[in-house]
Amino acid sequence: MPVRLLVFTRTTAYRHDSIPAGVEAVRTLGDFDVDHTEDPRALETPLDAYGAVIFLSTSGEVLTPAGRKRFAGYVEAGGGFVGVHAAACAEYEWPYYGELLGARFDRHPDLQPGRAIVEDREHPATRHLPAVWDFVDEWYDFRTNPRGSVRVLARADESSYEGGGMGEDHPLVWCREQGAGRVFYTALGHASEAYDDPVFRTHLLGGIDWAARSAR
Repeated sequence: MPVRLLVFTRTTAYRHDSIPAGVEAVRTLGDFDVDHTEDPRALETPLDAYGAVIFLSTSGEVLTPAGRKRFAGYVEAGGGFVGVHAAACAEYEWPYYGELLGARFDRHPDLQPGRAIVEDREHPATRHLPAVWDFVDEWYDFRTNPRGSVRVLARADESSYEGGGMGEDHPLVWCREQGAGRVFYTALGHASEAYDDPVFRTHLLGGIDWAARSAR
């Protein structure tokens, strides 16, 4: 039976042009039934039918108080959560969300080529990657370094691009557990072109499968 996913793309701050490409990518990645919404009321209803809820480049305050309560309860009870790119730019006023995700967005340099160093190739999101992954993105900096509270899968090599602000230890992709639930986050996925890239698509699929406990 296909895994059901909820893709949530509401924005109340910056809106990425790549959101439609990202939604379409999730629809075509695997054997999923995908519901897509920007209505915060969708997060106020029972979420138990979903293997994972995906925040795809959300920004600003996107949930209602009732939605926050329902979403937190879903993850704590074993639901999967996947954050993609600007998911780290959402819900700054809700402390639980920052803890759930692992870190909050701070700033980014210009979109440019760079390299990610893959630290953990045992995870479904990274086992297909080379040790050094060349990619084009915004190379997000975060307000805090999540290492120690998350399982870091890949970090940015700041020597490979201009404008990095976190130094040598710059986590970029990670996962963690929250209650009985699983959380996966990738800072990559700014540009529409990323969602046509087979390597990135496999990366995203692996993260979703892991969070939804359907890893192949």
